Formats: sequence, C-alpha cells, structure tokens
Amino acid sequence: MSGDAAATSQRLDQWLWHARFFKSRSLATRAVTSGHVRIDGERVLKASHALRPGMTLTFQQARQSRVVRVEALATRRGPASEAQALYTDLSPPARNDDPPNPRYEGKGRPTGKDRRNARLSGPPPLE
Repeated sequence: MSGDAAATSQRLDQWLWHARFFKSRSLATRAVTSGHVRIDGERVLKASHALRPGMTLTFQQARQSRVVRVEALATRRGPASEAQALYTDLSPPARNDDPPNPRYEGKGRPTGKDRRNARLSGPPPLE
C-alpha cells in the first residue's frame, strides 16, 4: 500500500474494532468474512477491504440492523467518545419485539387468589 493510500483508507476489520462495534478484531474479521457486512450495498468478504470516509456500512449487531456512515479513520482504539466521532449512525430505531404481558398489572407479588385467577383465565388445558 502506498503512503497516500494509507492516509486515506483503512482496513475494514480494523475500523470496525476501532469504532467499538466489535469487542475484538477477530470478531470483526469473522463478521466480514462471513458476509455479514455490506459497504454501500455491496457484500464484502475480505477483512482487508479498504475503507474510506463517506462510505456506508450495513451489518447486524445484537439482533439489530446497524447502518453507519464513515466520517473519519481511526489511529487507535480510544475511548467511546473518540469512537463515536468516527461515524454517523443512520440506523432505523430499534424495535421492541417482546409482547407486553397482559396479565401483569404491576401490583407486586401475586397472591394465591391472583394465581388461581390467572390459571383459570388462560387457555383451556389440552385433553
């Protein structure tokens, strides 16, 4: 890699680790080589792919789809405040897939009567 290219680009797995999306660089490498990372809509399979500011990354993280625009390249893996300056988060808001519990009314520990009523109000047992 020439001196100019080194100043304007960075390895994809290294940037993902510097930006604190993955706890280790090997996890970032595994995500890229498994085909879970896209750059500007194109699937990338090489962890050494050159990443430049202005590119858009799409990947899954903790059952959430992340879309980030690269704003700057990293020189080190610093604190979270430095890492957040490396990108702009374009991700859609997270959905809550957990259904609400219709039986729980927030009254504290259920009494024996509450447990019997909950048991009787549920679906009938299969026979």
